[in-house]
Amino acid sequence: MTNGLLPSQSLTLAPGAPSSGGDPGVPGRRALQRRDFVLRPFLDSSDRIALWQLANTLIPYGLLWAMAIWCQGHAPLLLPPVIALLVLFLARCFALMHDTGHGSLFRRPAANRIAGFLFGIVCGLPQLPWSRGHAFHHRHNGNWELYQGPASLISTDAYRSLSPPRQRLYRWLRHPLMLAPGGLFYLVIKPRLTLLAALAGMASHAVSSLQRSPQMSMGEVIATYRSPHWHSLEEGLDLILNNLAVVGLWLLMGFAVGPGHFWMLYAPVMAGSAAIFLCIFFVQHNFPDAYAHRTSGWDPLTGNLEGTSDLHLPPVLNWFSADIGCHAIHHLCAAIPNYRLRASQRRNAHLLGRVTRIGLADLSRCFAYILWDPERSRLTTAPVD
Repeated sequence: MTNGLLPSQSLTLAPGAPSSGGDPGVPGRRALQRRDFVLRPFLDSSDRIALWQLANTLIPYGLLWAMAIWCQGHAPLLLPPVIALLVLFLARCFALMHDTGHGSLFRRPAANRIAGFLFGIVCGLPQLPWSRGHAFHHRHNGNWELYQGPASLISTDAYRSLSPPRQRLYRWLRHPLMLAPGGLFYLVIKPRLTLLAALAGMASHAVSSLQRSPQMSMGEVIATYRSPHWHSLEEGLDLILNNLAVVGLWLLMGFAVGPGHFWMLYAPVMAGSAAIFLCIFFVQHNFPDAYAHRTSGWDPLTGNLEGTSDLHLPPVLNWFSADIGCHAIHHLCAAIPNYRLRASQRRNAHLLGRVTRIGLADLSRCFAYILWDPERSRLTTAPVD
């Protein structure tokens, strides 16, 4: 495999031939189907590997925090590299939390749930609601009428209808320079605002419910509350407990080392880590000619192969990102744990010719693809004034 943006290639299979690929319009050949991929041998989750991944991620992350606090008072020149390592380890925490949401890190759902909640505290993000939203992305990737991608893109016609100032604002909000501040908002502020909005809605519901039926118990009030911020009571409980744990940790750390010292470390670590995984998520779905179809005629397999890109990174960055660069095979089967993605990709490499491959040098170019062209069923760039 090579780095650099490569044009999409059609795949076909000759009847009775080994899986290869091609164009369904070619006589005597059939279209590639999901069953042609060898995925089942890579579905086996390993508790031993998962526990080792927890240990080799969370223990160094905790030690680096201790080192960063020490450096503030004794060796400030060492702070930048320590913060850089914290950013990378936190990005790995998010990647492993992502696996727990797919139920693939551990064998048992309960273990994934516990680990996911723990990683959610570390990342400042309620894992259960996030994972449910992420599962929606997997189910509808490439269906841009239903799911507008990681940056809520609009169509070319909708963009043309905007005034010039609003067009500039639209482009600016999707500029790479917004990754860090946007990431800080995403991890540090948004989950707290979501909880406040949900509790306000619950209070309003309780008042109106008790006015209508004064005999209702609080349990009944809670059970009948339908919030736009969670899709089940379990998600609501996860949101509440995550916020209590995260804010409690903030207060504890602020008391231990001083609020100023804590936030001088915490804010750049959270912003930097969020910028990394938001960037990865963006470029793996927004790139030249990415598949972006209407609901009618949308094909899930094409969404997996032409609506995702494989990101080629140096080995050390593959480790910190838990091999999420093997993204097409991940979309084909999200149940494959991160520690088997690369082997699965190698096994099915001959079927992945339609997948766009990008390298680090291509990242900035991907951020230009912020409009959906429904006529071409592809993403495209926005015209600049």
